[in-house]
Formats: sequence, structure tokens, C-alpha cells
Amino acid sequence: MQSKLALYYRRLACHGAQSFSEHLLLSVLIPFGWLYGAVNLLRAGLYRRGYLKSYRSPVPVISVGNLAVGGTGKTPIVDYLLQRQHNCDRKVAVVSRGYGGEKGAAVRVVCAGDGPLLMARQCGDEPYLLALRNPKVIVIVAPQRAAGIRYAVEHFCVDVVVLDDGYQHLAVQRDLDIMLLDSRYPLGNGYVLPAGLLREFPCAVDRADLCIMTRCAEFDQIPPDVCADKEVVCARQTLADIAYSLAGASYSLANLRRSRCVVFAGIANPNDFFASLEQMGVVLQNKLALPDHCNYSGDIIEQINALACAADILLTTEKDAVKLDAAMFNIPCCSMALIFELQETNLLDQCVEDLFETS
Repeated sequence: MQSKLALYYRRLACHGAQSFSEHLLLSVLIPFGWLYGAVNLLRAGLYRRGYLKSYRSPVPVISVGNLAVGGTGKTPIVDYLLQRQHNCDRKVAVVSRGYGGEKGAAVRVVCAGDGPLLMARQCGDEPYLLALRNPKVIVIVAPQRAAGIRYAVEHFCVDVVVLDDGYQHLAVQRDLDIMLLDSRYPLGNGYVLPAGLLREFPCAVDRADLCIMTRCAEFDQIPPDVCADKEVVCARQTLADIAYSLAGASYSLANLRRSRCVVFAGIANPNDFFASLEQMGVVLQNKLALPDHCNYSGDIIEQINALACAADILLTTEKDAVKLDAAMFNIPCCSMALIFELQETNLLDQCVEDLFETS
């Protein structure tokens, strides 16, 4: 029920009302969106004028965030930045809120440069996945991001910090503010929460130093008017053509096409994942859309196994896979990596390099 409601809301927020009842619903929600947007506009103004204090890090801070809620592809961008900085022989840390993880200490170290120290259920699926992909970087979870940055600088002597989902976290000053927009519906239906997907009014784009348009079908896609005076980078995302089971076995795309597959996902927009598999020629017997950052209780595992009783392979996302174990399922459960391509890597890389030339 929760996932169906979330998918219904996302369709309404992305594409607008399609019936009289939906127009009526939006007419009720829009004033609340104006109020929410006005509060955030006032808050941003108070930070900009110095009435609300913000933390200045002694090392460069790169913020990656978005104007809309969920599903714009922050994790691949953060992953790219971590890999690039590590390859440049800089000690890099990523500081995340740790959404979806258990409550714990004010600052928790997920990775100290030698692989994950916490489980996904403890720190959240995204920090754990970043630590798994980048075992040599520092990964920290801290609801108050300033505390996490201080810890990274004082205990690990990092050279640069990547702030995950930081566009609205104005309590930390940033040296490069990267804002992501989904190229298919950059502003959704144009309204602020709860009437739409936007966390702030569209004018908040003015704070961005660089805009990245994600999920571009083609690299020559025209940016929306809201980014007209900004540097814009297009990004394309595709699924890898090899799936890996939780037990470590590999399955080629040809193998998946010949198999009876059932897919499930607990991400912001599961239908994107399902559609990508179908576009690759994978026939899906059943699909199960789950709430974002799903915790995978025993009941949900039973539901998945019941759907897959006549299937050969279960498919899910990397973010979901970090919370699962092969012993939970009666058949192989596989995840497929997201392959991320940037059109103008030089532009993004130069924006980052400029931070060190001027620091």
C-alpha cells in the first residue's frame, strides 16, 4: 500500500494532474507548497546575509544535491568525485546524513580507508555502497554535517570533503555547489512539496555553481530554462550487461534474457529500473515496487519469494543488494550496476581543480 501511494504521488508530482479529482487534490496541496517554499526561501536568505551561522571548513567542500526529492542520481556523481580525487592522490572524505540507517552516535565512521566498518542497516544503504565501491576513502555519517567534516579533518587529515545531498544543508559553506536535475522532468510539475517534488522554489538554482542533467537520452539534450545562465553537464545512465548474484556468481545479459526473471526494488522510482531491464530485452514475470530505503523485513522477503516461486532469477538494484543475503531467497538474487557517463568530464574536473588552485 505504501509503495503504491508513493508511486501515485510521484506520477502526480512529476507529470501533474490528469483528472478532476487530481486537480482538486493539487488545489489543496499547492498553498502548503507555497508556505514550505517561502520558509525555505527565508531560511536561505538568512544564511546568505549571515543571520544564521554556517560552518567554514579548512579544506575544500564539494556539495552534491538536488532541487527535487529522490531519484536524480546523486550516488553515481558522488562515486565519480570520490574516485577522481582518490586517483589524484588526495585524501577524500564523503559526509552523509545516513538516511535510512539506524540512529547512533553524532558522528559514525562507515569507512576509515580499509573497507566498510558498519552494515547498511546501521549507516544507510548509500553510505555503505559508497564505502564498498571506494574502500580507500573516508566515509562518515553525521546528521549535523559540520560535525562530520570536523571529524574527517581532525582525525583523518583529509584534503577535500564531498557533502552528499547537501544542496539544502546551508549550515555548511561549500566551495563548489553541484545541483542535479532529472532531464526528463527537471522541475516535476513545477510545485514545491507537498504539491510537487521540489524542495525549494526554482529560483534556488541561482545558488548552484554547476548543474548536472542526469538520465539524458542523448548528450546534446537542451537544458531547461531554469539553468540558462549556468554551466551544464549532461549525464547518461545505463545498466551493466552483467548481473552478480549475492553468492558471487555472474550472469550475462544473454543468460538473463533466456531466464524467467522477477524484479524488485526499494528506490525512489523503481519503475525506472524495471523499464531499463525491459529495454535491454529482459522479460519480467513479476515486478515488486517497494518504498525507498526499504528495510526488508521478514514479511517482505516472504512476499518476494512467493512472487518468484516459478522464476529462475531475482533481480534488484545495487542499493537494495547491500541489505540482502543469498540465504534469504530460494533462487539466485542478482544485482546490476549502474554505468554512469558524463558528457563533459573536463568541465566538472576543472571546476574541482580550480578549488585547489585558489585555496
